[in-house]
Amino acid sequence: MIKKLRWQILVVVVTILVVVGLLLTQEPGQPVFAPRPSEGGIYTEGLVGALSRLNPMLDQNNPADRDINRLLFSGLVTFDARGLPIPALADSWGVSQDGTVYNFSLRPNAVWHDGKPVTVDDVTFTLELIKGDASVFPSDVKEMWKQVRVNKLNDKTVQFVLPEPFAPFLDYLTFGLMPKHILEATPVDQLAAATFNLAPVGTGPYRFERLIVENGQVAGVELRSFDKFYGRKAYIDQIVFRYYPTASAALDAYRQGQVLAVSQVTPDILAQALVEPSLNLYTGRLPELSLVLFNLNNAEVPFLQDAKLRRALLMGLNRQQIVDKLMSGQAIVADGPIFPGTWAYYENVEHLVYDPNAAIELLKSAEYKIPASGGDVRADKDGKLLEFSLLYPDDPLHASIVQVIQSNWAKLGVKVNLEAVAYDVLVNDHLIPRSFQAALIDLNLARTPDPDPYPFWHQSEATGGQNYSQWDNRTASEYIEQARVSPDFNARARLYRNFQVIFTQDMPALPLYYPVYSYGVSQQVLGAQMPPLFDTSDRFLTISDWYLVTRRGLDQSAPTP
Repeated sequence: MIKKLRWQILVVVVTILVVVGLLLTQEPGQPVFAPRPSEGGIYTEGLVGALSRLNPMLDQNNPADRDINRLLFSGLVTFDARGLPIPALADSWGVSQDGTVYNFSLRPNAVWHDGKPVTVDDVTFTLELIKGDASVFPSDVKEMWKQVRVNKLNDKTVQFVLPEPFAPFLDYLTFGLMPKHILEATPVDQLAAATFNLAPVGTGPYRFERLIVENGQVAGVELRSFDKFYGRKAYIDQIVFRYYPTASAALDAYRQGQVLAVSQVTPDILAQALVEPSLNLYTGRLPELSLVLFNLNNAEVPFLQDAKLRRALLMGLNRQQIVDKLMSGQAIVADGPIFPGTWAYYENVEHLVYDPNAAIELLKSAEYKIPASGGDVRADKDGKLLEFSLLYPDDPLHASIVQVIQSNWAKLGVKVNLEAVAYDVLVNDHLIPRSFQAALIDLNLARTPDPDPYPFWHQSEATGGQNYSQWDNRTASEYIEQARVSPDFNARARLYRNFQVIFTQDMPALPLYYPVYSYGVSQQVLGAQMPPLFDTSDRFLTISDWYLVTRRGLDQSAPTP
């Protein structure tokens, strides 16, 4: 036993001497090597959904198509994680002082996947498709483009002339360009049936390789890195999307080693995904906001016009509980109508936290008291009980949310009567005609990075527009009005800061939460990130930085003697 122990000690001593010797003989300044990204590898993603058409003119209602199209096609501009425009097919642009004329220069090296150059003719051709009667683009987008004059200055320079200043205009330039030289002979009304949709030619960082067909069904799509892409060539050589009907099925495929990623980790599989040792979860805020709208012009509930009451209701609502318990943590408590993490968000806006005692004191100070006759419901000075109806979408999640709201507010002495309706009924029969007292709604602002709160909060939209609460605050309206016409982002940020301060003070609606989107990626995939999202396809914003293969490279960060 003693001999064996001595032998082990001898081995350790010899090992230490060898290491020390190597260190002593290493010359000062000798380079240190570290793993570096290298080209190559195949990234396979389990994509929840099914193929419809690989055509950005037709993917409005199919997120699975948009995910793939994001890699195949490019717009004139794209947006970074903060919602600021950055070059895509256009490498530069200029705006006139009055904000009505935009000149865009196309990249001289931009080519289609078949090698043909990208020209202004492709821009004008695509815009005609967007404006056409057969277009599936929203009516407001089509109407906007019908009012814009498009001038071809030369093959690589296009000019847009707006009838009036409109700062969110850049939002409308993210559409994927279509190749005129391939599709000009296809009648517009036949575009949906064109073979192009199953073998597309775009300008993005990846080109279409083939459809994966199994048992007579399209099971996936294979893409290949485009060598002549106008930007930096992506590290990952090949991307394969395989379709699955549910997130659960995609997670099963990951467990079986069939894919390296799950396109969407929904709440029903979140717990399972979290315990997968090799699966990294990335989460990004969605461009959505859930809030309680009040009808501020309903004579049946005059107390809802009181900003102090609305403030007390928000302070008495446990929004964190809603996020943690009802949404499995897949949301962020909201402060207002402008998304956090964006250039327009004001970091120092007031953050109201759950404080039912303070809420009760605020109600008392505003003279909302329990009537002398007794009961559990407070009344205003005129004896009007604080009781109103709350409409909500008829589904399990919203039903559970309004039950928390009802319970929380009952503790304040406010009675809420719940009424479930279908979402289209809620909008068409109640919000549009202003036939409601309060409503739980979800605002979806997907694919519109510019915050532009004008449609929902400007006083001119109170009649006939989307200002359903009929908030009538002239000062706030002036701020968002000016921000809508100024091309200067710094000036707009100041205006939106002022708007957010007023919104929080007046609280015309109660912001509840911003939902988040979770994405599962194998730890084998390096460099992946998840920015705040304006569309689920934005998870590929940094796809050129992702890599699977490494090589030895000089570590520039290593200290030099």
